[in-house]
Amino acid sequence: MQVSDWPIRRKLTAMLLLISGLVLLLTSASFVGYQYWSYRRATLEEISVRGRIIAANSTAALAFANVADAHEILSALGADPHIVAAALYDGAGKLFAAYPADLPERSLPAAPETSGYRFQDGLLIGFQPVAEVQSQRLGTLYLASDLGALYATLRLSGLIGLAVTAFSLLAAYVFSEFLQKAISTPVLRLAETARAVSSREDYSVRAPEVGGDELGALTTAFNHMLTHIEDQDRAVRESKQEVQLYAEQLEERVAKRTRELEASNEALQQTAAELRSSNHELDAFAYSVSHDLRAPLRSIDGFSQVLLEDYGGELDDDARDALRRVRAASQRMSRLIDDLLKLARLNRAEMRTQLVDLSRIASEITDELRETAPGRQVSVDVSSKLEARGDPDLLQVVLDNLLRNSWKYTSRTTNPHIEFTSVEVDGRPVFVVRDNGAGFDMKYADKLFGVFQRLHKAEEFEGTGVGLATVQRIISRHGGKIWAEGAVGEGAAFYFTL
Repeated sequence: MQVSDWPIRRKLTAMLLLISGLVLLLTSASFVGYQYWSYRRATLEEISVRGRIIAANSTAALAFANVADAHEILSALGADPHIVAAALYDGAGKLFAAYPADLPERSLPAAPETSGYRFQDGLLIGFQPVAEVQSQRLGTLYLASDLGALYATLRLSGLIGLAVTAFSLLAAYVFSEFLQKAISTPVLRLAETARAVSSREDYSVRAPEVGGDELGALTTAFNHMLTHIEDQDRAVRESKQEVQLYAEQLEERVAKRTRELEASNEALQQTAAELRSSNHELDAFAYSVSHDLRAPLRSIDGFSQVLLEDYGGELDDDARDALRRVRAASQRMSRLIDDLLKLARLNRAEMRTQLVDLSRIASEITDELRETAPGRQVSVDVSSKLEARGDPDLLQVVLDNLLRNSWKYTSRTTNPHIEFTSVEVDGRPVFVVRDNGAGFDMKYADKLFGVFQRLHKAEEFEGTGVGLATVQRIISRHGGKIWAEGAVGEGAAFYFTL
């Protein structure tokens, strides 16, 4: 039977005995421990005093090398039955005399050790220096005593503790048998009342009232609870029909709501179909823009070039400059169309997630930039082993845009420097492309990633204002974010996570 299944009387008795036994055990252990500690200390002091006395009496024997006197002094230790060995060593550390006289020399230390007394291998041993004369040590006294008296005292203390514990537990058991009835009887009556209520569902029964202590208060509260339960049971029985009616109404409301949800689902499906149709129309529009606008732009650019090449000599400087502007505008318009089409395709392109070596991609882009501008001397540092999970083609576009931006905006900087590395922010790796180029004013940072938003004039640095918007969309598709920091004339840093 488990402890939880014991009757309450047995539990109370066991609790009292357990607490009493634990207290007695701790008290006895403390007493025995104190006895052990104090007797060890007393034994240590006693043998230390004895050692100093023997050492003082051995001064003449060692000084005059009188072995007989030394044996006679050591033989006085026979009055203490616990001294198992003693020895005198001369100033050179050689054995001079031993006690008992027939003690084998191998039972003694070969040479004196550090002065002092200590417990070792069940013995109390000590080395006492013999008085010094003219700063020269005459010798050393060795004493070894067993711990029989200490163990005898501990055994006696243990027996006394066991006897006191046994007598106290017996007394606690007698008193617990008497006291537990005053606690268990009201509890058992409460249990019998609760059992009657549970088995018969009769809430009119009441537990007999007891004294004014906590158990009496518990009985009174239990009876009040039964009164409340009886009233509530009556109310529940009376409202059963109302609950049944409400349940039927609720079923009707659920059915109605289900029909409304089905209608909403059909509407959502229709909306999804319309969105797919709109996407197809947008694709068709994008195709039309890419072809129908490019043809006239190519014509404008081509005819402007013909005029410059064939009739440039007949035109004045203003006319030739106007034609060059026409060509530049048409080419810029073509690049804008290409960038917008690329930006529109990003949201529909299927992603292929895999482990991507960003360091390799950045190095390849850097090599390509050096080939396109062999005359520029740009210091580029790409950290090794930068890897991330994502779409390799889209991440190629991200690094290409960011590194080309740094390459472009450091074109007017002395000793240009570009860096691609990784830092840790809030325990997560963050990739960063940093340069010491033109930089930007932080109050316009929120415009960096908008389409056609440029913080520098086209005459200063070429571009369409679509590159960073493309980067932001790619980063968003990878579940990350991108932000920038910079200062005018001090460079810029673009941070992104994936």
